[in-house]
Amino acid sequence: MKRPRRNHSPAFKAKVALEALKGEKTIAQLAVHYDVHANQITSWKAQLLENAAGIFGAGALESTTDRERIRELHAKIGELTVERDFLDSALGRFPGPSGRR
Repeated sequence: MKRPRRNHSPAFKAKVALEALKGEKTIAQLAVHYDVHANQITSWKAQLLENAAGIFGAGALESTTDRERIRELHAKIGELTVERDFLDSALGRFPGPSGRR
């Protein structure tokens, strides 16, 4: 019989990954202790190492840049909407094949 799929909390994953980084116990010992597959612990450890730089401020700089970019894009959307509405109403004023019927 298969065991049901478990969802581990981010806090649990961090705890296990940090213990794996400490190196006081082997991955196999941690897997037995926490009842998690060794490959999963290795994966969490790799994710922790990859994303560790974001904890110390690199992510904060990106989020500020992202917010500025989003603000610029919203301004552009508003500008294009006004332009489209103007051209839509202007096109209806001209008779002929290019005008509206």
